[in-house]
Amino acid sequence: MAAASDYLEDILFNWYFRGVAHTPPATFYVGLFTVAPTDAGGGTEVTGGGYARVAITRAAGSWTAASGGNGSGTNVSALSYGTTSGVWGTVVAFGIFDAASAGNLLIWDTVGPYTIGSGTTVAIPANSLGLRFS
Repeated sequence: MAAASDYLEDILFNWYFRGVAHTPPATFYVGLFTVAPTDAGGGTEVTGGGYARVAITRAAGSWTAASGGNGSGTNVSALSYGTTSGVWGTVVAFGIFDAASAGNLLIWDTVGPYTIGSGTTVAIPANSLGLRFS
């Protein structure tokens, strides 16, 4: 189960209970980590070897709909990182950010581990990136 970052938890509380306006980004970015972050952030994101976060649009067609009170959904389409041009190391977590680089970590979770070498095609298949509020 993915965890909301402290940053996102503060936004949600202030918006829902205090009426503080917040405009979410039009696009989110999925990053990969070789050292998992925590709710406070940190971790070690993959660098080099042709790595870049993958964009996913904030839209109804990008995620399956939550229903039945489970507060969860998955990515509708595959998210492709392409083919690596160098070693990415062992990926142990993903994070969803509000920017293509730097920015704020919103949600994260552990995965794998997956060892990613040079020349590897990396993708998150459709309906494989699950998010759940609980």
